[in-house]
Amino acid sequence: MTAAPIAAGGLASAMARFEQSAVRTAQAPLDNLEAEMVERIEATASVSANIAVLRTADDMAGALLDMFA
Repeated sequence: MTAAPIAAGGLASAMARFEQSAVRTAQAPLDNLEAEMVERIEATASVSANIAVLRTADDMAGALLDMFA
């Protein structure tokens, strides 16, 4: 079951990218607003994708346990 730790790492990375982008925007709002918005949209999509992987891994583990129960 290596999907869950990989997805958790990806989730943490995406959340950090989002936070760093927000901090950069707060420090200099008009420097590169378009690029920072794109970065936050990409980070949000990455969070959603990693959550989907975590849910799928959880469902698969549950199905496997059900087969052996």
